Amino acid sequence: MLLVDDDALVRAGLRAVLGTELDMEVVGEAGTGAEAITQAASLDPDLVLMDIRMPEMDGLAATASIVGDAGPRVLILTTFELDEYVYEAMRVGASGFMLKRSSPEDLVRAVRVAASGDSLVLPEAMRKMVERFGKSGEMAARVRKDIERLTGREQEVLRKVAKGLSNVEIADELFVSRETVKSHVTSILTKLGVRDRTQAVIAAYESGFIQTAN
Repeated sequence: MLLVDDDALVRAGLRAVLGTELDMEVVGEAGTGAEAITQAASLDPDLVLMDIRMPEMDGLAATASIVGDAGPRVLILTTFELDEYVYEAMRVGASGFMLKRSSPEDLVRAVRVAASGDSLVLPEAMRKMVERFGKSGEMAARVRKDIERLTGREQEVLRKVAKGLSNVEIADELFVSRETVKSHVTSILTKLGVRDRTQAVIAAYESGFIQTAN
């Protein structure tokens, strides 16, 4: 993974926590968004831990550039939970966010969740961010049409994804296999034209498919 933060002490702390995990390897560090783009291109990490506010180029712009069509997953590091920059970063491709005050154990768990492709955004946090920072208009209308293309079962799965359920939990609730749920999620992402579960949930909220008041 690549560690991106303008504070060298923060990067050192992250490396100390994550570098001891047997299934994790820190391949590089960057202190600005511009450096992050360069390092991500040369090192090809599976995951980028990205600070959101940095000099030269912030984490939002860097995330948009790094994720691309097949870039690494990005996990945002932030001081504030309800942050417009964090929400925008998730809209452009970040898989979720982690508070800097989180415990080392929670950080390790978050990295594993992000690397697996699951969303790290709790349903309540997502609802609050959509209410405060959500977009609407032409894009929302397009997404509504895309959601209408989903089968009834796919729409059901999307609602459960928005509740924060994992594939295993969804499979248990629907009495189907984990592989079936994975297939539904893949189809949902393809039909909505989004990168992962986080963007699918954002699309579901911003299109009105899921109501923030619910």
